[in-house]
Amino acid sequence: MKVLGSACQSSEPPQADDTPENPKSKENFRNFKEGALIDRVYHTYLLMHTNQTVEFVQKKNEQYGGCNLRQMTIMEALELLDNVVDESDPDVDFPNSYHAYQTAEGIREKHPEKDWFHLVGLLHDLGKILALSGEPQWAVVGDTFPVGCKLEDSIVFRDSTFHDNPDTRNPLYT
Repeated sequence: MKVLGSACQSSEPPQADDTPENPKSKENFRNFKEGALIDRVYHTYLLMHTNQTVEFVQKKNEQYGGCNLRQMTIMEALELLDNVVDESDPDVDFPNSYHAYQTAEGIREKHPEKDWFHLVGLLHDLGKILALSGEPQWAVVGDTFPVGCKLEDSIVFRDSTFHDNPDTRNPLYT
């Protein structure tokens, strides 16, 4: 798991045009077929698709459903994202707080009238801080999928990563 030992150097949140170096063209983003990080990405999805089951989700709901693990402000949670690099993302190898601000700013630029949507963009990945409390990244990152139902064709790596997931053999879910 890639969890950084210390927060980013800057105490200021990143701005919309303040992005880490990334020479990819827009067309090459979200490429799950090749790239420098593809082995790491594939392994994360393999673990996710093997282990995320109805039973696993029910246990995590019992564990975290009461929201009593820790209290913090949204800004404190965003700062904790400085210590997480999402191993399921083929495009980035930098702290996830950057992604939160990039997402919120991108939404703000395209949908300036939807202030609630800007906030959703900022908050959408805060669950990743559970990796700092010992959860494996496959449990808290990536393009998640619904459990307890038929798998959609659009799921990332669907055809090569679910072979050991017991829910795929349960007739109630297929």
